[in-house]
Parts: sequence; C-alpha cells; structure tokens
Amino acid sequence: MKTKLLTIILCCFVAITNAQEDEAVLKTVFSTSLTNGKSYAWLDHISNKIGGRLSGSENAELAVQYTKKELEKLGLDKVWLQPVMVPKWERGEKEKAYFETSGFVKEVNICALGGSIATPDDGISGKVIEVKGLEALETLGKENIEGKIVFFNRPMQADLISTFNAYGGCVDQRYSGAMEAAKYGAVGVIVRSMNLRQDDLPHTGSMSYGDLPVEQRIPSAAISTNDADKLSKALKSNQALQFYFKQNCQQFEDVQSYNVIGEITGSKFPNEYILVGGHLDSWDLGDGAHDDGAGVVQSMDVLRLLKESGIQPKRSIRVVLFMNEENGLRGATEYAKVAKEKNENHIFALESDAGGFTPRGFSFATNDTNFKQILSWKMLFKPYLIHYFELGGSGADVGPLKSETNVLAGLRPDSQRYFDHHHAANDTFEHVNKRELELGAATMTALVYLFDKYGINQIQNNKELKD
Repeated sequence: MKTKLLTIILCCFVAITNAQEDEAVLKTVFSTSLTNGKSYAWLDHISNKIGGRLSGSENAELAVQYTKKELEKLGLDKVWLQPVMVPKWERGEKEKAYFETSGFVKEVNICALGGSIATPDDGISGKVIEVKGLEALETLGKENIEGKIVFFNRPMQADLISTFNAYGGCVDQRYSGAMEAAKYGAVGVIVRSMNLRQDDLPHTGSMSYGDLPVEQRIPSAAISTNDADKLSKALKSNQALQFYFKQNCQQFEDVQSYNVIGEITGSKFPNEYILVGGHLDSWDLGDGAHDDGAGVVQSMDVLRLLKESGIQPKRSIRVVLFMNEENGLRGATEYAKVAKEKNENHIFALESDAGGFTPRGFSFATNDTNFKQILSWKMLFKPYLIHYFELGGSGADVGPLKSETNVLAGLRPDSQRYFDHHHAANDTFEHVNKRELELGAATMTALVYLFDKYGINQIQNNKELKD
C-alpha cells in the first residue's frame, strides 16, 4: 500500500513539474516570436520581392532558392532540395467578359480557372443557362444545355460558422464544372467565385477535366460575386441574353521544381521525425501572402524559435516547404513516397495552410489514445486564447504521410476573412497582420515542442487498432 501511495505521489510530482516546465517553455516561445520573430520579414520578401509563385514558374524557382538560403542561415543540421516534376500552366493576357441584353452591354470581372484551356482567339459567345450545382445538369439534359454557356451560381453558405465547410459545400462546381458540363454539349463554363464577400474580384483555383478527351474540353472561368449577382438578375429578365468571354491560358509540359527541406537532427531519437510545413507555390493573381506564404514562413520560424528558445529536440524536426499544392499536390506525393522508400517514421506532421490570421487551435487526425494525450495539453494554450483542439482534418500536404500510428494536424486560425482573399488578386502582404502571423508561428512551435518532448504511444496505438 505504501509503495502504491509513493508511486502516486511521485507521478503527481512529475506531472506538476512537467506542467510548470512546459508553461515556462511556451512563455519563452511566444515572447521570442512576438519580440524577435522572423516570419513577417521573410513573408515581406516572398510577397513583395518575388510575388505570385505559380507551380513551374520563374517566381516559384526564385522562392525555392530564397527559402533554401534563409534556412541555411539558421544553422540547421541539414538543408536540401528534393526534386519533383510539376505542371506548368500560364494565364496569359488578362481575360475579358461581358453580357449583352436589350442593347445594353455590361462588362464583368472574370479569371480563368487553373488548368483551363483557352477560348478561341476571338472568344466565345452564347446563351447562358444558370444552375445551382452539378446535379442540375442531368435534370436539364443535353437538349437544354448543348451550345450554351453553363453558369454555376451556388454561393458559399453564409450561415456556416466554419467558412471551410462553406467552401467545401460548393467547390465541386469549380473543380468539376467544365468536365461535367462538356458531357452535355456546353461550350463554356462560368463559376461564381468561392467568396463570402460581395466584391468585384474573381477567385481562381484548380479545375479538372478528368479523363475527358482533349477535343471535348471547354474553357472555364470564375466570375466575381458582384457580377454573378448582376448576371443572375439579368437572366431573370432576359433568358436569351448573350455572354461573351475570352481567355488566353496555356498548359505546357511538366517541369522540374523542388520541395525545400531543413532539419534539426534529434539528440535521442533521430529516426523519429516531426514535420512542420506549408506550400511554397501560390496562384498568380496576388502574391500568395495568406495562401500559403504565411504557412511557409511560420513553418520556417518554428525551427528558428526552437533554437532561439534553447530547445534541443530529442527527435528530428523537419520543415518542408512543399511545391505544387495548388494544382497537383506533386510535392506532397513525392515527399511521402521518398519517406516510405527510406522507411522514415514520421510520428507527427503539422501543416499551416489556412492563412496568417489569429490562431485558434488545431484539428487532428489521429486515434483516441493519442488524442487523449493531446487534450491534456489544451490548458497550456488557454492563456493565449488558443484552445480549439478537435478531431478532424489536417492538411492536404501532410495527408499522404498518414499511417496507423502517427498524428497529423492542421493549424486553425480564425477563418472568417480567409475567403475574402483566397486565390484572388487581394491575397497580398498588406492584408497580413504581423502580430497574428507571429502568434501562429509560436503556436506551431509550442505544439512541436510538446510532441518532441512526449512523443506518441505507438505501442498502445497498435494494440488499440488490433482490438
């Protein structure tokens, strides 16, 4: 009985000591990030000196070289480039569009969707059929669609608090709209921008033709929310109105690019890897400050903050700046493939790809055993008002690393303003708040520190899965 009591007392003492130590470390990390952070300066260069970094572009290559050089300055144990073949698509000359009704011509704001083909040199003109989703195409049938321009006008659901859920509820029309409409004989597709705000900015993003033969592919463009409403209103008065658009985009052969990787080698468990990362590529309309320049520089600063805070990791900590998340996920796929070939044990992977806004917490992809440990850390983040810890998704780039035993996570900032900028011309440096960005970098560093210190219970995970 005495032995059991002593054990309980000892465990309580260790837990209290660990908690006090962890509180002190987190305080140091947050203080260092907010008073001596590097993320904002790095983002300034990436956004304002380099700019939009479309996969396969010259700017993407400049970003690779810049971030590699900056990681080398940090004195990490290893910094290297991982080759990966990526798609190369160019927008070309600015798009043009207008509609005509009752002798009235109204110019509208559009942009080609990433991966779309161009229109003919003289553009496309045709009647418009408005639909609220992909399922409407089958109902209308070829007889009502053939020869027309399909206008997908389902808005993001405004009463959902999670804007990412609202985005997920209508992004299929952007991604698959042209592929599906072409099967019914449509000559082009116009898609309402994925944006909760009313403005004149069209939002690009990836689209796919699937296995549709090249000769059947049709051009696809996004239209601003204001102009989508104007077009919809005009159609109610005149279903025979003519819509015209012209775009000049082009798809080239794949080109070589790189993931940028830096590592602090673990002092005790060097073969257990903790990854933190974001994607280096962006769309071309803005400078990609929120998507995902913020995630890139926050991830870089995690390793710097660990060193600045005097933390010597027990496990190997890697920063991975992935290439080609926006229109192919080639970088993430290649990294996971190489990791599997080398039998690398990634116990934890954290991604930042939701903007540089105020951090609220994390979502996790894991099992109950690991999540119970994660929840025990929640109170450490509460003083910083960052204690949203939920089971759910992680991130596109870390997704391919999922195993039966590891933990994947995504940083979850406040999302209310994210889609005001997502894939649009106003995704620029001036819309990123320095303090919010630095809070995110500190939040990520704190979680990486905890996973490095405590690890995950891989043996228990295996047993739990078998049971």
